[in-house]
Amino acid sequence: MTKRHTLLLILTLAGLLFGVELRAAIRLHRGVNISHWLSQSDTRGKGRAEYFTEKDVAFIAAQGFDHLRIPIDEEQMFTPQGEKEPEAFALLHNALQWCRKYKMKAVVDLHILRSHHFNAAEKPLFTDEKAQNAFYECWRKISGELKKYSAKWVAYELMNEPVADDPEQWNTIVNNCLEVVRKLEPKRTIIIGSNRWQAYDQVKNLRVPEQDKNIIISFHFYNPFPLTHYRASWTEQKENPLNVYYPGYIVKKEDVEKLTPELQKRWGWLARSYNDINTLEKQILQALDAATAMGRKLYLGEFGCLRGAGEENRLRWFRDVVSLCEKYGIAYASWDYKGAFGIIDKGQIQVEMLNILTGKE
Repeated sequence: MTKRHTLLLILTLAGLLFGVELRAAIRLHRGVNISHWLSQSDTRGKGRAEYFTEKDVAFIAAQGFDHLRIPIDEEQMFTPQGEKEPEAFALLHNALQWCRKYKMKAVVDLHILRSHHFNAAEKPLFTDEKAQNAFYECWRKISGELKKYSAKWVAYELMNEPVADDPEQWNTIVNNCLEVVRKLEPKRTIIIGSNRWQAYDQVKNLRVPEQDKNIIISFHFYNPFPLTHYRASWTEQKENPLNVYYPGYIVKKEDVEKLTPELQKRWGWLARSYNDINTLEKQILQALDAATAMGRKLYLGEFGCLRGAGEENRLRWFRDVVSLCEKYGIAYASWDYKGAFGIIDKGQIQVEMLNILTGKE
C-alpha cells in the first residue's frame, strides 16, 4: 500500500469516527456524457427526439456503464421569460425513466446558462445579481420537475465548467445555490465543479459548506490539451502543423526543426512537453488530495481525446486515465457518447475505446 493510499484510508476512518465522511447518497462508477442533445445543439422537434432514445440507454447499460451525465442548457429548458419548455423537459423525463428501467443512474448537469458559457468572453453570471437570481430560479424549477426521482440514482450538477476571474466569485454562487436547492431537496447529492473549466489544480480553491456531506467534487481532464484537442476547430490547436504523440514528447524535435523560424517560435515548446502516465497521475492527484482534504468524493465528469490525435495515441491516453481512476477509486464519465470524441462516431462503434472505458480490456 502506498503512502497516499494509507492517507486516504486514514482520512476515511477518521471520517467515520469524527463525522467527516466521504459519503454521498448516490454511488457512481463508469459513465458517459450525452452531449449535443439537450445541450449545445440547435436541433429541435423530431430530430432532437430521435438523436437519443431508449435504444441508446439500453445499449449503454449493456456495455457495463452505470450512469449517464446529461448536460442541459438553460436556452433549451427555459424560454427567455423563464417559462419551462415542455418538450425539452419531456425528453429529460424520458431519459431518467429509461435510466431507471435499465438500472442506471443519472447526473443532470446544467451545462450552459444564458449568463455563462465556458468559452464566451463575457460571463455576466459572476457580476450581475439579476443573472445570479435567474440561475438560482433555474434550479428551483428543475428541482420542481425532478425531485420525485430518488436521490439514490439521480444527482444534480450545479453548473458546467465555471470560469470566474476570482475563485471566490464562484464559491459565493455555489453556496447561495446550495442553500436554494437544500431547502427543496435536503437529501439530493449535489456535484460541484472547480473553477477555470473544472481544472484539476483549482479544486483546492473550492469552498463548500463543511456540514453538508452529500456533495461530490468534480473536475474535468483534457491534459495534455495539444494532444486531446489536436486540430480542434474551436481552439488555437487547429493550426498545429505537426503530428502529435503519446506517451512522450507531444511533438518530435526533428519535426519542429523543419518548420520556419516563425512557426518554430510558436510550436517549438511542444517538443519540450513530456507526458506519460506519471505526468497524468501527478495532475489527477492534485484534485484527489484537495477533495479528500475536504472529506468529499471526487468525480471526473469529463475526459476525452479527439480521433485526429491518432488512434494509438488516443487509446493509450484513455487507458492511462481510466487506469488511474480505477487505481484511486475516482468515478468517471467520458466525453462523449456520439461525436468526434465519442464512443460512436458517424454511426460506428469505437470498440477498443468502449472496452477500455468499461473495464473489458
